[in-house]
Amino acid sequence: MTSLYNEAIEQIRNTAHEIGANCVLGLRLDMDEISGKGKSMFMISAVGTAAIIESPNLKSDILHNSFIGLENISAERISILRKKKNIILEANAGTLELEDDTWDFIIANQIDEVFPYLLKKLSDEIGNNHNYPGSAEKTTKQLISYIDALPEQKKLDILYGAISTESNDLVVQKILEFIKNLNLYEFSRCMELLKTPDFTVQKRGVKIAAFDKSFYNKQDKKELLTLNNYIKTTFTEKGTRTTKKQLLSSKEKEVWVCGCGKTNEMDSHCSGCFQDIYGFKKSESNPVAVTNYIEQKIELISEFID
Repeated sequence: MTSLYNEAIEQIRNTAHEIGANCVLGLRLDMDEISGKGKSMFMISAVGTAAIIESPNLKSDILHNSFIGLENISAERISILRKKKNIILEANAGTLELEDDTWDFIIANQIDEVFPYLLKKLSDEIGNNHNYPGSAEKTTKQLISYIDALPEQKKLDILYGAISTESNDLVVQKILEFIKNLNLYEFSRCMELLKTPDFTVQKRGVKIAAFDKSFYNKQDKKELLTLNNYIKTTFTEKGTRTTKKQLLSSKEKEVWVCGCGKTNEMDSHCSGCFQDIYGFKKSESNPVAVTNYIEQKIELISEFID
């Protein structure tokens, strides 16, 4: 009976740990005896609520130690751990074969360590899409399932980390889709992108600024105001406004001169470098359009929240 109790506790601890919790509240263990036809067996059930303790005095090593030192560990758990380690090793070596059962395993066991490999796999498939049509789309769908299964903070860590370092524009678009479709906009991380010295990364932050959360509160409203003001004051016009005479007329009209030297009509993209007066391409979110969208969102939120 002691062995059964220890195994039940070990399983519920590991299950809680795998979904990002560091404790289990209200743990209840029930033991029942089932008899019939001259035979009997014990059945044990363990029920509890996985939770996260947030305390500045609670060190990470204490949390880690809370999941070790068990008296028993099942053969099934050892098998899972062995397979998990092998998958991580193969991913680091670049040799992991992503069969359907492998995808199922890394999704079910939330193996966030393989995300860099998965992203590189997606990048390679996007580059070779003309040779293997549809492979990138399949990997994209599996990646969404994989990311969505991870704990919330881990989702944010890997996606915002990737969006600040990825150089492949097509992969960046996929990452932006993941953030948007999974409602993973977060104010502090968006601001970090906007404040980086790299203008390319800043523009990604502007795009994310227009993404939605699952819900909003008073604090979100304040943060949106801060975000909106920061974009307005930071992303000013890079081109120079001027005027030129119109053909067959003495009247002048306003135009803008790009940094590349081309003169362009107002509200148009440069004919030379294809950027607008703010330095954004057509495929990128213009800061004026984004701030207008944020202001509209703030007005809508204000109808329900003072």
